[in-house]
Amino acid sequence: MKYGRLKKAGEFQKLFKKGKKVYTRNLCIIYSPCKERCSMGIALSKKHGKAVNRNRIKRLIRAAYSDTCDLLSGTYAMVIMPRVCEEYSYKEFKNGLIACYKRMEK
Repeated sequence: MKYGRLKKAGEFQKLFKKGKKVYTRNLCIIYSPCKERCSMGIALSKKHGKAVNRNRIKRLIRAAYSDTCDLLSGTYAMVIMPRVCEEYSYKEFKNGLIACYKRMEK
């Protein structure tokens, strides 16, 4: 399934103010239902390391999201924020997203 990307600062601020939060051990997702297709943005801080590390984390999250976004039954706009840890893996992000999706749809 093709998904949209959140790019503008206003879109992020709207979700940070009015969105609901879901947590797992390695992810935090702020989401709200939307009318159109699913859209996703990633928020990282400099606590995650230098630009090379942050870009790798973003690639891993985007890959995990594109593989799992079909599991969502509704359409949501969401901001995904990974928690700071020493090692990041695709498998952990994928499992974290699936767990968050289950909590979002309750």
